[in-house]
Amino acid sequence: MKNSLLKNPMIIGAGILGVALLLSVFVAGKYAYNIRAFDNGLSVTGSAQTNVTADSVKWTSSIQRVVTETALKTGYAQMSKDAKIVSDFFKKQGIADENVTVSTVFADQIYKYDANNNGPREYTLRQTFTISSTGVEKVSALAKNIQGIVDQGVVFSASAPEYYYSKLASLRVSLLGDAIKDAKARAEQLANSSGQKVGALKSASSGVVQVLAPNSIDVSDYGQYDTQSINKTVMVTARATFILQ
Repeated sequence: MKNSLLKNPMIIGAGILGVALLLSVFVAGKYAYNIRAFDNGLSVTGSAQTNVTADSVKWTSSIQRVVTETALKTGYAQMSKDAKIVSDFFKKQGIADENVTVSTVFADQIYKYDANNNGPREYTLRQTFTISSTGVEKVSALAKNIQGIVDQGVVFSASAPEYYYSKLASLRVSLLGDAIKDAKARAEQLANSSGQKVGALKSASSGVVQVLAPNSIDVSDYGQYDTQSINKTVMVTARATFILQ
C-alpha cells in the first residue's frame, strides 16, 4: 500500500507542490525581513533662514506722447526734449549715465472701433528708462520724487523699484548646512520618542530658495523671490535621511 501511494503521480505532484509552497513562504519571509533590516532610515525636513538687505535695485520708467499721423515728426521732436528733461533730472539726483539704459522710441498705432470716426490715425510714442544701480537708497528716494519731471510737462510714468540681493548663491550654501542641522535636531526628537538614536547622514537634498518680505509666509513649491522689499528674509529647506541606531 505504501509503495503504491509513492508511485501515484497525483500524490507525488501534490507533495512537490506542498514543498514548493513551504519553501516559497520561507524565502518570502526572509526577503521581507531583509527589507525591514535595510529600511532603517528616518527622513526629516529642516529649514534655516536669515535676514538680508538688498544691495542692488532696478527701476523702470517711461515717457509718452499721443500724436496724429500728420504730426509724427513733431511728436518725435517733443519726445527728444522730454528724454533730455528726464536724463538731466536723473543726473541732478546723482544717477550716473552708465546706470541708465534708454530704449528707442516705439510708435504704437491707436485703433479706434467707431465706424463714424474718419479722423487721422493716431499713435502713442513711448520710450523707457531703466536704472540699474547698487545705490539702493538713492534710487528709492528718486522713485518717490518725480514731481520735478512732471512739472515740466512730461507725461512720465514709472513702475515700483525692484530690489535684489547679489550674494544669494553663496548664502544658499551656508543656509543649507544649517537646514541639515535643523533636520537632524528634528530627527533626534522623533527617534528619542521611540527609544532609538540618530546615526550618520544617509542622504540629503536641497529644497528651493524662498526670498520673502519680512514676516511673510508666501512660500511657493517653485521658490519665491520678493522684489518689492529692501529688507528680505532668505529661507532654505533641506530633506535629510539619517540612519537609525
